Order: sequence, then C-alpha cells, then structure tokens
Amino acid sequence: MSVSIENRVFLVTGANSGIGKATALGLARLGGTVVMACRDATRGEAARQEIIRESGNPRVSLEIVDLASEASTRSLAEAFPRKYPRLDVLINNAGVYTSHREITPDGLERQFEVNYLSGFLLTHLLLDLLKKSAPSRIVNVSSSAHGPSAIHFDDLQGERRYSGYRAYGQSKLAQILFTRELAHHLEGTGVTVNACHPGVIRTNLGIGGASVVVRFVRMFFKGPAKGAETPIFLATSPDVEGVTGKYFANKRVRTPSVAAQDPDAARRLFDVSMELSHLTG
Repeated sequence: MSVSIENRVFLVTGANSGIGKATALGLARLGGTVVMACRDATRGEAARQEIIRESGNPRVSLEIVDLASEASTRSLAEAFPRKYPRLDVLINNAGVYTSHREITPDGLERQFEVNYLSGFLLTHLLLDLLKKSAPSRIVNVSSSAHGPSAIHFDDLQGERRYSGYRAYGQSKLAQILFTRELAHHLEGTGVTVNACHPGVIRTNLGIGGASVVVRFVRMFFKGPAKGAETPIFLATSPDVEGVTGKYFANKRVRTPSVAAQDPDAARRLFDVSMELSHLTG
C-alpha cells in the first residue's frame, strides 16, 4: 500500500533548472521530501531556496553529483540511503546537449553518459532502496527525439561519426529501451519504471550553440512548468499505479518508435550498459 505523499521521498536529477526544477517545484507543492541532485552547488542551492519559497515546503534538500563521472554517481548512491530512509520515486531527468563531441573523465561521450548511462547506473545502485520502499516508481525523462534514432552498437561513443543530434537522439532512445528492459527485470518487486516525452520545451538545453532563428522559435515553445506535468503525473498519479515499461506523452501512453520496441536491442544495450557502468564481474 502506498504511503501518503507527505511521507514520500522524491529524487530528481538535473533539478536546478528547466524541467527538472519545475518538476522538483511541483513535487514540493504536493508535499513530501524532494531531493534535488545537481552538479553546481551555487545554482543548486539558489534553486532549492526558490523552490522552498514558492512551495512553502521546507523539506527540499540538495545533493551534489556530476553525472559525467561514474565515481560521483556512485558517491551519491552510496550516501543517499544513509541520509534518507526511503526512496519512493527516482526521476532521471538530467540531460545535456553538445554540438561537438566531448569526452568525460570516464572516457565516454558526454551525452551518452549524462543523458543515459549515469541514470542506468544510479537506478541500479538505488534499486535495493526502491524495492524496500515499494510500491515505488522510476521515471526516465526521454524525448520524441528518439524517433528517428538508432543505437549504434558499433559506434556508441561517436568515435567514427559524431553529430550532436545523432548522439542526443541515441541517448534518448537508449532511455526508452532501458525502461522496457528494466520493467521485465523488476516484475513482482513493486517497482515500476516508465519513460516520457515532456514536450518541446523552452529550456537552457543546448542554448549556447543556438542560432538566431532557433532562439526566436524557442520563444513559442512550452515553458518548463508545462513540461514537468507528465513527469509529475508519472511520479504521483494513482492512475498509473502498477503501470510499467511504457512511454508517455501528455500524460498518456504513446507508442514509441519501432527501434524503441526492439526487445533484442533492449537486451543487448542492457548488457553493454552493465559492462560500461562496471556493474558486472
């Protein structure tokens, strides 16, 4: 039986701006404890104070993590159960867009690690706590950008060929494939996992390299608060209690791309990701 929302603990990655911040604010307004996992301590603390002011909920805390670092991700996962007795919802929201290929200290392409693999790792490291807190939920914030994409198993890190959009789309497709495969692994545990497209949202993602035309068009995109509606819905709504392995947009189940429905690719990616995140052996 689900605990009251006031007693739930929510963990949101990338929560100091954009959809992540709007999601954290929305959850704080509903009650419970909201844990913001952010890379920058100064911006994260400013966002935390703002969310407390706007929500009237003082139970908003900040954890510092660099999701471009396996060591940092593992550090967060190790410290979390010591500070928080339960975890009712994990929202893997953090994302980056880089037009030029960047390599993390782990030797991985930045978008692949931050947008996908770090969430894969964090989820696995927190599974015991999620199971202990069941019924609990995992929400992976993906994107319709997965649509025309493929998983390039022979070039996952974009070493042979790189474009920002290709890498971004691959990372978002990977999130959906992970969602579908993880749902099978979690059957009978009381932990559900779903992915969502938040909408075409006006955030700071990739704004540094945006052209004047792109910046103009972005003025007409939905704001982050609108984009946070579906992640919040998946995190809290009784309507999706027990629903797992699905892809949502506008708070409804949608059919993802054909590539996102490939069970063989999902299993293969899962196995490769276990190795890349050093969860095997």
